[in-house]
Amino acid sequence: MNSFFEIPLFPLSAHLLPGGRMALRIFEPRYVRMVKEACKADTGFGICMLNSQGDKDKNEHIYPIGTFVKVIDFDLLDNGFLGVTVEGHKCFSIKSIANESDGLRTANCQWLDEWTAQSEIHSIAPIDERLREIFEKYPELQSLYQNPKFTDPIWVIYRWLELIPVDAKQKQQFLQQKNCLDALKFLTELVE
Repeated sequence: MNSFFEIPLFPLSAHLLPGGRMALRIFEPRYVRMVKEACKADTGFGICMLNSQGDKDKNEHIYPIGTFVKVIDFDLLDNGFLGVTVEGHKCFSIKSIANESDGLRTANCQWLDEWTAQSEIHSIAPIDERLREIFEKYPELQSLYQNPKFTDPIWVIYRWLELIPVDAKQKQQFLQQKNCLDALKFLTELVE
């Protein structure tokens, strides 16, 4: 059984999955502290999706599956904000959440098993071609990835789950699955 670990959380309405990259603007003192500590210790933090139906006082406004991320680039922006680019590494499941004195939330977590490209996946067409078209159409997305992995089924599925405007609850249900087949079926039907 996986052992538990504790990490700070950065809740967002968007989500990032393993292999994904995202540019963030950090301005709240609690998150500036989180990023500084993560960079100093060469660790990371968790990005979690927000649950608009959840009780914020009970920390139920944060969905239980998140992604451990590391800072891969940072810059001081013109407005004084901290600009960071993060990369997703591995999904985790939150067991409990605590609040620190400055409002930063930390979570006791456990790693989730990683999806693998099952032998049942014979083709990811047309979702791989459509993702390539999206990258070509949006240079700001393309600029985050020096080497996009359009031939890697898991990478393609994760990028689609980040991009599609589907309810966070449904994305969480896909991430709870032991494999990516349900997500692949859903995305293929959506894109065709």
